[in-house]
Amino acid sequence: MSGRVASAVLVSALIRLVQQAGGHAMLLHKGEAEAGAICIEMRENGKFSGFYDRIWSVDGSYRWQVLPLQPDIAEIDLATYRERRLRHDPDLWLLELDIANVQRFIAQMPVGA
Repeated sequence: MSGRVASAVLVSALIRLVQQAGGHAMLLHKGEAEAGAICIEMRENGKFSGFYDRIWSVDGSYRWQVLPLQPDIAEIDLATYRERRLRHDPDLWLLELDIANVQRFIAQMPVGA
């Protein structure tokens, strides 16, 4: 039996954590329940602050990696990026999380085992 947390469970936990912290969470695309990749569009007070992907580390565990998108990216560019990611990976979970103090939240954000 794998010690990994199912993607659906982790997504649900992230949404609850954001809501408990007074933020807003929106599921933009529902992915594959067990092992779908997870990508998060982070916002702080409505302003885009980065895209984060859950990736495998060299040690065999997950970690969050920020993708190289500029914070001042236009909304149309974000939509294009989302569409491209979903076209390449239809099992992808895509979330938008809007929370105060994004960096602190990211540092504490669970990744699953």
